[in-house]
Amino acid sequence: MKEIVYKPIGIIHSPFKTLEDIPIQNVGAKGEMGTIEIFPEMVAGLEDLEGFSHIILLYHMHKVNHYLLQVKPFLDSTEHGIFATRSPVRPNPIGLTVVKLVEIIENLITIENIDILDQTPLLDIKPWLPMIDEIQDARLGWFTGKIEQLATKKSDNRFI
Repeated sequence: MKEIVYKPIGIIHSPFKTLEDIPIQNVGAKGEMGTIEIFPEMVAGLEDLEGFSHIILLYHMHKVNHYLLQVKPFLDSTEHGIFATRSPVRPNPIGLTVVKLVEIIENLITIENIDILDQTPLLDIKPWLPMIDEIQDARLGWFTGKIEQLATKKSDNRFI
């Protein structure tokens, strides 16, 4: 198979300077502010984005230097397959989060509820659409009964 190469479209700036400070999901990052610096050659792609309240960020977890196929995630004491978790130590360290879009001024996007390490390369932005992205009859797998812990858990060094 041909190699896949992505070029970042910008850099994410956040208050989280170390891996141990990061909330493990955006539900634990309520009110945390950040900015996205879009590279000049990508600014035209921001047209009409300001009309959306929330956006999906796809980013490269640039501090991940290995992967595991079985991990013990933050919310459980049992190992699970990597694809049944949101652990960062993935074969392709691509992160995904939904943030509130506060404003766009030129090439800077102000966002809220950020759960990403400072200086993270941004790969893509997509508008969040409730009629597409919300699923009413979803199953939560091993996360069942553990979701309430998301708001208080922070990252640690287990995946470095």
